[in-house]
Amino acid sequence: MLISPRHSEILKLIRRHGRVTVDDLVDRFSVSSQTIRKDLEALSRRNQVMRFHGGAMLPSGVVNLEYEKRRQLAHAEKDTIGRAVAELIPDNASVFLNVGTTTEAVGNHLRGHKNLMVIADNVNVANVLRVNPGLEVIIAGGVVRSSDGAIVGEAAVDFVRQFKVDYAIIGVSAIDRDGSLMDFDFREVKVAQAIMANARNIVLAADSTKFERTAPVRIAGIEEVDFFVTDHCGNEEVRKICENCDIRLIETQI
Repeated sequence: MLISPRHSEILKLIRRHGRVTVDDLVDRFSVSSQTIRKDLEALSRRNQVMRFHGGAMLPSGVVNLEYEKRRQLAHAEKDTIGRAVAELIPDNASVFLNVGTTTEAVGNHLRGHKNLMVIADNVNVANVLRVNPGLEVIIAGGVVRSSDGAIVGEAAVDFVRQFKVDYAIIGVSAIDRDGSLMDFDFREVKVAQAIMANARNIVLAADSTKFERTAPVRIAGIEEVDFFVTDHCGNEEVRKICENCDIRLIETQI
């Protein structure tokens, strides 16, 4: 089926930002809200987007998006989150970084630090950081997942358990309404759980589109983290959990 130029442009916007709203599209294309809703319905019927009240986003469910596409989703937001997380990490510290495009953004902003020990469970972050002489980069052993360079499996879990670090920086695929942190691969989740169990401080780095996505495997509850860094927390239940559990919530767009 041929796709109209406007539909194509809407898809590009969603891939770039992770989500779009009807109001934004009305302003951008100078058409009625009814026209935009029809566009989104047409794209939804083709399974190219997932509708939510007032807008649309890329579909999610039991299969994660390709890594390169995830890099482009909410790219600017991930960069500001990465900078804010890096500012929390002092020099002369030890850090776990788990797999993910947001944690990769954190890695980009850690390159100016000094005397850091960084333990990564993915080859992308290790490759970003390895050229900095002020950082000692340690990479977990195990099976390398071809889709995104994650190192998964029991060998990776056993490797992680050898350490006790100052900070664990965790990315997730989705945040459920009750604050559950979710992902797609149970093997990756096992590694993330080991990382959290062996850190003194846990930093969750996740952009706001994660509130609108779903994934099938639970990592932990948000009440188990010490810091939550996001562009915007629009989930009031999660915001209340942060307040009640003394989690430091950092919103980079405020």
